[in-house]
Amino acid sequence: MRRLCLVATSSLGLISWPAWANQPEPWALNFQPAASPTMERITDLSNLLNIVIIAIMVLVTVLLGWVIWRYNAKRNPVPRQFSHNTALEIAWTAIPALILLAIALPSFRLLYFMDRTQDAEMTLKVTGHQWYWSYEYPDHNLSFDAFMVSDDDLQPGQLRLLTTDREVVLPVGVPIRVLLAADDVIHAWAVPALGVKTDTVPGRLNETWVRIDKPGVYYGQCSELCGVNHGFMPIMIRAVEKEQFLAWTEETRIRTATDTTGKPKGGKS
Repeated sequence: MRRLCLVATSSLGLISWPAWANQPEPWALNFQPAASPTMERITDLSNLLNIVIIAIMVLVTVLLGWVIWRYNAKRNPVPRQFSHNTALEIAWTAIPALILLAIALPSFRLLYFMDRTQDAEMTLKVTGHQWYWSYEYPDHNLSFDAFMVSDDDLQPGQLRLLTTDREVVLPVGVPIRVLLAADDVIHAWAVPALGVKTDTVPGRLNETWVRIDKPGVYYGQCSELCGVNHGFMPIMIRAVEKEQFLAWTEETRIRTATDTTGKPKGGKS
């Protein structure tokens, strides 16, 4: 009876998630809405850079227009001759240096923030293959492969080139350590709404982290050219409440522990 209750709770929890799905949009100009603290900081840094870029563009445009108007050939038939201007040379050296410093400080803070977390409550291991992803939950003794759903098998509402046959289910509000590797060539595991994009490299274990703030479905893709089917390695993450996640892990272990004959099936889900 307890197992049946867990199965029912897990299934209900995975169906009744809020209508929040981050995915690419045609002709989009901005980032996908942030669903993690990392992506929020990336968006803030991007906004700061845009302000700096626009300010520099306006300043240069104004100065160029003033020079064209003030020092054209009609107004200055005999141009002035001079070799240097100490104050101007100090200004055009110091001001760009200050601008670069203003950009560098938040950039480094963001890099260190994105690197890893010391407070992870669980671990997700991601392995890239030509051309699919493998996922392991070491803390819950679960693992599975996720392949893209082909066009012929898509159901109504499923996204072409983004839907996978198995979803990566993760809890909301939990710092998650993500370990990444590959067994053939370099891939990159990227989920824009979560601010995650890390290479999976053969023979190397990379690490990043994520904390999802909102329940829903988040899509990503391989972002490192890895072969002829590079464009067919989508990532599909379903974020649920922690209680629903724990129910899902229990249900998945129960479902995969035995096959139809009642024989043990092992740890793969």
